[in-house]
Amino acid sequence: MASTEKFIFQVDGMHCGSCALLIDDALEDLPGVLSTQTAVKKGISTVELDADRSSVDDVIKAIEELGYRASRRP
Repeated sequence: MASTEKFIFQVDGMHCGSCALLIDDALEDLPGVLSTQTAVKKGISTVELDADRSSVDDVIKAIEELGYRASRRP
């Protein structure tokens, strides 16, 4: 049985809605990501993740590979 959890990531460097869509599209390609919602104005990405399939570090890496800075918010 998959155990899913929601994580919030601080994302710096976004400028517009296209930035958020680009991040959401990349994260949705990761195994174990069930949903993602990125908000430019808040500078966050909320990700529902099956941590058995992808890790928090995998999410951060995917965001940073797009050219943004990312970290997990407590």
